[in-house]
Amino acid sequence: MLRLSTRGQYGVRAMFEITSGYPEQPVTIREIFERQNVSIPYLEQILNKLRKAGLIKSVKGPGGGYLLARKPEEISIASILNELEGPVAITSCLDPDEGCSRIDGCVIHLLWKALGANIEAYLETITLEDLVKKEPLFKVDGGADKHYRFNVV
Repeated sequence: MLRLSTRGQYGVRAMFEITSGYPEQPVTIREIFERQNVSIPYLEQILNKLRKAGLIKSVKGPGGGYLLARKPEEISIASILNELEGPVAITSCLDPDEGCSRIDGCVIHLLWKALGANIEAYLETITLEDLVKKEPLFKVDGGADKHYRFNVV
């Protein structure tokens, strides 16, 4: 089963909350904690990484907190997850740090690579603005007899 780590899940949830203050109202870490029930020390780690990546900025002092560094429609879910999780690598053979000695003769490698590329492409199409507007993001076409083709990149 494919699973996203809590870091990725909480990062997207935190970014959703920060989007609620866009463009000028900073959102505090306490507000994110209260709305999303994520521990403050863990949020601090996640938000620091997102800040260093240039997705958010921090505002110091009274009335401070976090703001988006760009417009919500310019921040994709993929960009958030890439910063927190790295590129989509659904098997260890796709992980650049681990690699695989069987790539040249492994047909399954191509399947996993195509699936990962399609997941990444889909997440690139969803932005923070889409989440805030609650657009119908998960519409699935076709029935049980529909076959899907994925392009290997």
